[in-house]
Parts: sequence; structure tokens; C-alpha cells
Amino acid sequence: MLKLSVARRTRWTYDQLGVALGMSMSMVHSSIKRATYARLYDANRRRPVRAALEEFLVHGVKYAFPPDIGTVTRGVLTAFAAPVLRAEFAQNLDDVGVCVWPHPTGENRGVALTPLYRSVPDIARPGDVLYDALCLLDAIRIGRAREQQRATELLAALLRKEPDGDDAPSA
Repeated sequence: MLKLSVARRTRWTYDQLGVALGMSMSMVHSSIKRATYARLYDANRRRPVRAALEEFLVHGVKYAFPPDIGTVTRGVLTAFAAPVLRAEFAQNLDDVGVCVWPHPTGENRGVALTPLYRSVPDIARPGDVLYDALCLLDAIRIGRAREQQRATELLAALLRKEPDGDDAPSA
């Protein structure tokens, strides 16, 4: 749902979305069905229900997907160490630590934070709006009140931005 919410494109197929997310077409179809059942997705409009999704991401994800923090490893920057938040919380990185999604070709070292889905380090690239959204979501999952509040504000702004209406999801 996060991918569909921040995508610049509004028309997609299960196959296109699967490729963009590093998931099988059947997994994407199951996810859409679950999101529809949970009222996070409007099947008629073929778009996420943004208000409901925002509420779930801000208040529910940290409980449904509790952070799994590991040891120091190589990976892709996330949470407060990611560019979207780094400038605001650089002084806190010593307290919180640099978090990374473990990945063998990652260019950074930090404390491992298991991503929401195993393909995240492969499909989310720095500078991409999906990468920013996932990093903000990780900050909500592991942050203290002040960090969660700022990540929530930035994530809400990303979710409320209207797509431009192209035909296929961008990877």
C-alpha cells in the first residue's frame, strides 16, 4: 500500500507491481485482497484509502511489525541515518545508533534493522520517494516520541501528495 500511495503512477498491473516490489504476482494479489478487507485499499478506485493507511502506518505498524534489531552489519541506511531524517537527527545518531537494512552489497555499517519485507533493500533506492517513506516508517517503528512525531509529519506529507497520473508503477 505504501508503494501505491507514493507512486507517481496510478495505473498498474499485479505483474508490474510485483516486479517493482520484488514480490510474486500472487503475493501482490494476496496483499491487495488483505488491504481491501482491512479497508486500507479501495478496489473500485484502485488506490489506497490514504486516511486509513496513514492511521495504520502511524499507529499500527509498530505493533503489527515490531522492530527486530540485530548486531552491527553492512547494509542500506534506514530510519534516522537515512538522508530524509539524517540532518534533523544527526546529533542523536550516537544515542540511537545508525540503523541499516542488512544487505551484502550495502555501503554502510550499522545496527541491523530487519526490513518490513525481505526485498526492501533491493527495491528501495536512496533518493526514491519509496525509500524515504520506508525509512520514515522505520523511524516511527523504533524512534522515541520526538523522532516519531517528526517522521509522522514527513510521512503524512508524502502520503498526501497527489500522484501525477502516469500509466505504470515506477520501480
